[in-house]
Amino acid sequence: MTITIDKNSGYCFGVEFAIQMAEDEMEHVEELYCLGDIVHNSMEVQRLYQKGLRVIDREELRNLRDCKVLIRAHGEPPETYQIALENNLELIDASCPVVLKLQNRVKHAFDSIKKDEGQVVIYGQVGHAEVIGLAGQTCDEAIIVTTEEDLDKIDFKRPVTLFSQTTKSTKGFYHIKALIEERIKQANQDSTQPEFDANDSICRQVSNREPQLARFSTEHDVLIFVSGKKSSNGKALYSVCKQHNPNSYFIENETELDPEWFVNVNSVGICGATSTPMWLMQQVADGIAKLNEPVC
Repeated sequence: MTITIDKNSGYCFGVEFAIQMAEDEMEHVEELYCLGDIVHNSMEVQRLYQKGLRVIDREELRNLRDCKVLIRAHGEPPETYQIALENNLELIDASCPVVLKLQNRVKHAFDSIKKDEGQVVIYGQVGHAEVIGLAGQTCDEAIIVTTEEDLDKIDFKRPVTLFSQTTKSTKGFYHIKALIEERIKQANQDSTQPEFDANDSICRQVSNREPQLARFSTEHDVLIFVSGKKSSNGKALYSVCKQHNPNSYFIENETELDPEWFVNVNSVGICGATSTPMWLMQQVADGIAKLNEPVC
């Protein structure tokens, strides 16, 4: 049985940059605070905890004074920077450049369409760190949509500007876009349609992986997708694998491997999300190899 790790999987540059910044900073301090999990992968969070990275929530941030806090790749709303000023916190800002650019676009769109009673709509996961940061650029007035049912929150007689969380599925975004266009037509059959501006703001490092994973999935009998269960990007990319290879399995680490998956299998492919470290995929590969060893 051959076992192949997808060379295109693993950290995107934003996550890699944030982890490198954290490790560099921890060489000079015993403990470094991080606002939320630095990456949606419990194995990596645990590894960095051993080095001194301490995860805090927003409430704990308000009670910190005179220390260093890492801002992860997902970015933060303006409120976080205001708290840092008030509490004399030194921010180690590892926000992904792609996310920062999107925050600026969302803020500019919100300021521009306010006079026309327009609405900023974000296709993303409610409560996701990146979405919290994006909504913060609109004073939390942005409408967050995840499912078709969420579209009922939108007033289709008013202008709409649509953005996407950077790690969402491209297919999902264009499906939502088409539904909004149709709902606007239905709501304005007897009047002029309001302006609709749709912005595909999905990170190209994420969207480019979809066709790559589609090809990789078809090249193997069994596909093992490694990702943290909290990863939005992981869920989106796994769905691509499952679509092209029904023998695809989602796991967090090698302890979740099932020997029955590999019975009479010639080829196994291992891949992961943009938040999955390469060392973890190698660990999974080693685990599969041990399952395949002959019993003496």
